[in-house]
Amino acid sequence: MSAGKKAVLFILVILVADQALKIWIKTHMTIGEEINLFGNWGRLHFIENNGMAFGMEMGGKTGKLILSAFRIVAITAIGWFLNSLIRKKVNLALILTVSAILAGAIGNLIDSAFYGMIFSESHLRPAVLFPPSGGYSSFLMGKVVDMFYFPIIDTHWPDWSPFRPGEPLIFFRPVFNIADSAITCGVLTILLFQKKLFRDLG
Repeated sequence: MSAGKKAVLFILVILVADQALKIWIKTHMTIGEEINLFGNWGRLHFIENNGMAFGMEMGGKTGKLILSAFRIVAITAIGWFLNSLIRKKVNLALILTVSAILAGAIGNLIDSAFYGMIFSESHLRPAVLFPPSGGYSSFLMGKVVDMFYFPIIDTHWPDWSPFRPGEPLIFFRPVFNIADSAITCGVLTILLFQKKLFRDLG
């Protein structure tokens, strides 16, 4: 199998896993509902956000459109870069790393672009896919589905602490999805192993 076909297959595997889990979450859970995976420190915790990875947001409709436009530009640029890597026949590790980042970006764009059009709201009951009355929003105005929550440390700052004494202390607080994980793992791999990954590029 060629490097290009492996890249496409890897992207498809990530996208299918990402979208399958998101669709299951949307159609089986309501916002805020949790399912324990590993005791209290590993959970499926259903939330939706209007913005970037790990729940970060840009304000309002304008911010949403700017973010969607940025995603489209980024996906185009990453796709072009990936294609150039495949043509140059660089090492497969770099090709798959960039593929993971591309797949993650596409996965979250799918939510933002289409989920508002094809799902009902998830606040009072699980969402309906293709509801007769239409979706909860319009094109590019959908919300990104997040679900992985790992509050490994869930306690309080000690009263004597100079930082937020007595207030809740949670690590790891962000809620994320498979697409976020693909992007994060890809970026971290490049940062940690850039010399080995990019040696074929001179």
